[in-house]
Amino acid sequence: MTTDLLLLLLGFTVLLGGGDALVRGATALARRLGISPLVVGLTVVAFGTSAPELAVNLTAALRGSTAISFGNVIGSNLANIGLIVGLAALLRPLAVQSVVVRRELPMMLLATAVAVVFALDSVLDGDASSRYGRGDGIVLLLLLAVFLYYTAGDVFRERESMRGEARLAPGAWSFRVSLFVAAAGLVALVGGAHLTVKGAVGIARDAGISEAVIGLTVVAIGTSLPELAASLVAAWRGQAEIALGNVIGSNLFNLSVVLGATAALRPIPVPAGGVVDLTMLCALSMLLWWVCATHERRIIRAEGAVLLTAYLIYVSARALL
Repeated sequence: MTTDLLLLLLGFTVLLGGGDALVRGATALARRLGISPLVVGLTVVAFGTSAPELAVNLTAALRGSTAISFGNVIGSNLANIGLIVGLAALLRPLAVQSVVVRRELPMMLLATAVAVVFALDSVLDGDASSRYGRGDGIVLLLLLAVFLYYTAGDVFRERESMRGEARLAPGAWSFRVSLFVAAAGLVALVGGAHLTVKGAVGIARDAGISEAVIGLTVVAIGTSLPELAASLVAAWRGQAEIALGNVIGSNLFNLSVVLGATAALRPIPVPAGGVVDLTMLCALSMLLWWVCATHERRIIRAEGAVLLTAYLIYVSARALL
């Protein structure tokens, strides 16, 4: 128990340090490249913090065990919206750029809707079981290409307007230093998440908590710890673009690349209750879009509390079923 507790505390410490380094490095990198922190949050930070989900799913697919793949992706996306955005907004209200409401969130909603349709199409075709096939995986991967196409357009438009600002910034880090700090922070996030999950699982087992409950809580949330740490640190430092962009980009990456690449390798079965999980993900995604579009495009603390409460109630209910 003592060793597990030390691992847990060390993991949290590394997570916070890694999150701070990633946000600092990503912000400096954005200035050096002449692009907005939102774009960096949607891509570099989001894709990097989704590495644990991708590693878990691809390993499972290569071993021929895709039963956990669905829960890993959908559970992580639920945690990203309910837990991470909820906590970040409670820490500090999040300003929302108009492009997020106009394009980024609708793209996330589109990817979520496609995932729901693909989960149901095999049943509608008369198949007794619901699953994501290889064709579904390829289509999901193509969604990322569409997202990156529009994001690349933003990059080219922003470079000219921000290049002068990057040159004049006093004490700005060089490109190499910014990239190194961001990469080091990302490595620390992944390592800290591993230590935290290992310690938490050990403590839960010693306390007599069942494996099922551990899987639904500690392990499921564990793969979202990099996103959680990065977004909370970003919110604390006033970088709402990175905090929100991290969540939206991570959800898009999880649905398109993590779910898509895994399904392209091996079909992914949708477990019992999976359609309910997808329905909840759609509801939370719509709620996030709605709160982002209200209150002068700010996610206030009360709305963060609603997102967090909805997530905790749902996870608790699923754990008891």
